[in-house]
Amino acid sequence: MTGLIEVEVTCPDEESARQIARAALDARLVACANILPGVESLFHWQGQIDSETEVLLRMKAPDARFDRLCTVIAAHHPYELPAITALPLAAIGPGVADWVATECQDANT
Repeated sequence: MTGLIEVEVTCPDEESARQIARAALDARLVACANILPGVESLFHWQGQIDSETEVLLRMKAPDARFDRLCTVIAAHHPYELPAITALPLAAIGPGVADWVATECQDANT
């Protein structure tokens, strides 16, 4: 394992995804963020199946930053319950792990 994770959260629009990404980048919790609009989400919510077009936000980070990143996401996210998930990055291209670690080195764990 690399010690890195890819964190995902859906957002209602590009602006909220951008605000969350900026807050995470400013805090040096993530090295990069990708904003992918036009994601169709289907989910159970308040006793019914709902559907929304959302924006997927993906961010690469050291796994030690996950708890703090969740706090930052929740503070900037408009949803009552943002669906924050993280997957370990089992492999990553040469130099990328070092780049992520360097870009996130100023964050407090």
